Amino acid sequence: MKKILGVVLGIFILTVLVVFLWWRYCFVFGEGVKAGTLNFFVRKGYVFKTWEGRLIQEGFRTQTPGALQSNEFEFSVVNDSIARVLERTGGKFVELRYKEYLNPLPWRGMSTYVVVEILNIESHSAKPGDIPYQFQGN
Repeated sequence: MKKILGVVLGIFILTVLVVFLWWRYCFVFGEGVKAGTLNFFVRKGYVFKTWEGRLIQEGFRTQTPGALQSNEFEFSVVNDSIARVLERTGGKFVELRYKEYLNPLPWRGMSTYVVVEILNIESHSAKPGDIPYQFQGN
């Protein structure tokens, strides 16, 4: 009887551990789309080389009237074909579909956000008369 109870308890503990690890590292907490200018995209890591990038999302209002604030979105990419496209897209406006996990895994990247699809890539072309920065001196 003690042997059967020990086996059942062992299976129960193992099942709880597996479910906990799946929930912590493989459960998709959220999905969505982010758009912005691709600031950088690199492959880095000591043991696991992963693709890491950053989008700059412009146009968010701040408490100061007339001021703008940038919001950064840091992400990882697992799929090499997506990474190859993003590697050649620096400085362009991109729309990315992502999945959000609760915790990162070393081979999945350093971010909890993992890009799974590129929806759109647009080139920012300056129109005549556009001034990216205007100094208003005394």
